[in-house]
Amino acid sequence: MLIFFICIALLVLAYKFYSPFVERQAGIDPKAKTPQEKFQDGVDYVPVHPAKAFLIQFLNIAGIGPIFGPILGALYGPIALVWIVLGNIIGGAVHDYFSGVLSIKEDGKSLPEIAGHYFNIYFKGVMLLFTAMLLFFVGVVFIMSPAGLLSNLDFFKDTIFSNNTFWVLVILAYYFFATMLPIDKIITKLYPAFGLLMIVMTTSIAVALLMNAPQLPEIGDIFAYFDHSHYNNDLLAPNPDGLPVWPLLFVTITCGAISGFHSTQAPIMARCLTNEKYVRPVYYGAMVAEGVVACVWAIAGIAAFPGGYIELKAVLAQGGPGLVVNQVATSYLGVFGGVMAILAVAVFPITSGDTAFRSLRLTIIDAFHIPQSMRNRLFVAVPILVIAYFMTKIDFTLIWRYFAFSNMLLSTSVLWLATKYLFDRGTFHWIVSLPAIGGTSVTVSYIMTAGIGLGLPQSWSQPVGIIVGVVCLVALIIAHNKRKPVAEAK
Repeated sequence: MLIFFICIALLVLAYKFYSPFVERQAGIDPKAKTPQEKFQDGVDYVPVHPAKAFLIQFLNIAGIGPIFGPILGALYGPIALVWIVLGNIIGGAVHDYFSGVLSIKEDGKSLPEIAGHYFNIYFKGVMLLFTAMLLFFVGVVFIMSPAGLLSNLDFFKDTIFSNNTFWVLVILAYYFFATMLPIDKIITKLYPAFGLLMIVMTTSIAVALLMNAPQLPEIGDIFAYFDHSHYNNDLLAPNPDGLPVWPLLFVTITCGAISGFHSTQAPIMARCLTNEKYVRPVYYGAMVAEGVVACVWAIAGIAAFPGGYIELKAVLAQGGPGLVVNQVATSYLGVFGGVMAILAVAVFPITSGDTAFRSLRLTIIDAFHIPQSMRNRLFVAVPILVIAYFMTKIDFTLIWRYFAFSNMLLSTSVLWLATKYLFDRGTFHWIVSLPAIGGTSVTVSYIMTAGIGLGLPQSWSQPVGIIVGVVCLVALIIAHNKRKPVAEAK
């Protein structure tokens, strides 16, 4: 139980003491005009209260990622908690914060446009490809996962509501309206309430687990990945199959630790904030909150099943992370509480999926300078949603692997973009450049050995990652020694 409270305390302390230091490097100006003041259009540039903005951002980024990813990561045991907390503090929260900073300082533009400004048209093209690819995969994943959860609810059994295709079409219809309508028609009205619902649901699951879970992890269990000798039954120990932490754990758990998807959501609230000073609580704060959600569901995967690793693995084989959510919710919250929790978990990805497609529309419109008329919004949105429907017919695990890889790839690209921003300012770039090096190493290692990549032997992943990391670090040190701080950085 102590390990859970240590994880939460570290996340809170990072927001209290580390985030102000990060903010000082960014050049926040409370007197500057924000994008919504400059371009208010009643569609995307609309003023939103910072408390609402926090809840909307939290809901936009959370979705199913910090639930499904940590459940899958629980196969590695409590070491998954170490990655969630350290990844969040060092990488994810900083990544999200600078995504917000860059967007609000660049008039709420999408990532590819910002990349083109700080680098060149080629980097802009690469970022456009990565961003569009990730947003599309996120949208598809966030159709398939809630449809699967809703169609498998017991009280829908033998009705039209037990048909997966029915829910896919319902969710797509909702996405169409949410993508097309002005942001203040649905998102700013409903999403703060849904954000509170996620907080209540997560808290309920956490309390139930801490009171009743059969095998809560302790501090010593962190080292179980390396030494199983203190377990009475080695088969019940975490990770008896010897799953390689590097790089698989870092790609399995992205949301909650670090997620490139979050940067695609940054422009939505950057176009709505009324002051630059709100970037830290909205972006950094929302990521810390997502880290808490991820810790809760990692604990659920590790501790909720009496059969330990073997039982978790069996449930995942039978119905994936969605079935784990179902069983944990109904077992620990009762039938009614479980149904409410499952419905909530189904709502969360829907509210992230619609903003994914909305962000994809904005990204395409920004990239090709398309006017924001209703006709043009239809012209962009409809083909995307039609293709997404056909993509739901593909195996979910394959889509998830592409989503996870592109998620890490984009987050690494954004950290390098933030590095360039701080280089130009002449401030302490290491807060983003060192995580960028780590992300580059993980991404290269994964694509070298993954089945969706080059498929090389797993033994190559560590040396390749180390070599790439060292090369990046040396290049960064050389560039750091050559840089000339701008006049404003004093």
